[in-house]
Amino acid sequence: MSNLRYKLERLYHAGMAGPAPTLFPDPRTAGIEEFKPAAVLIAVTERAAPGVLMIHRPGTMRAHAGQVALPGGRLDPGETDIDAAVREAQEELGIDPRHVDVIGPLDVFLTGSGYAVTPVLALIPPDLPLVPNPDEVAQWFEAPFGFVMDPANHQRRAIEWEGKTRHLVEIPWNGHRIWGITGAILANLSKRLNWPND
Repeated sequence: MSNLRYKLERLYHAGMAGPAPTLFPDPRTAGIEEFKPAAVLIAVTERAAPGVLMIHRPGTMRAHAGQVALPGGRLDPGETDIDAAVREAQEELGIDPRHVDVIGPLDVFLTGSGYAVTPVLALIPPDLPLVPNPDEVAQWFEAPFGFVMDPANHQRRAIEWEGKTRHLVEIPWNGHRIWGITGAILANLSKRLNWPND
């Protein structure tokens, strides 16, 4: 077991053992009674300074066009959250499931678009030859894991939505605007892991 794997696994089990801290919600879920199951993969690269893989959705997509996202999507019939997250990472970025070392699922995130999203934390080898699916990925990037886990980089943003002020999390990095569902999921992971910024 690598040092990073041991560290992530230890922090994951310690963080998930207790009750949920005050997590960032999606402020648009009021009135939604039924949520469709989905999953995303938080793929941490196993290097001395680990990163996390993220994608930009194509501007032509009907939902979340151009936004930063984690690889993921709906569960297929009979799939577990882990199955779906790993499958979607393969379909969107060409990551071979054999290279995905799953640590575990995280807190379900309910979205205003009607999904119950389970983030799945995993390690992958660094510098895999990724093959983005152009129908689902406009570009991909690897942000420093320590940066996105640092609460000092989690900026609160107020937006107007349906006549009300809503508060979202934004993590700006190197010209990328990591916000909305993805920003909240990563900020919630930060609360669970208490990742050291050393």
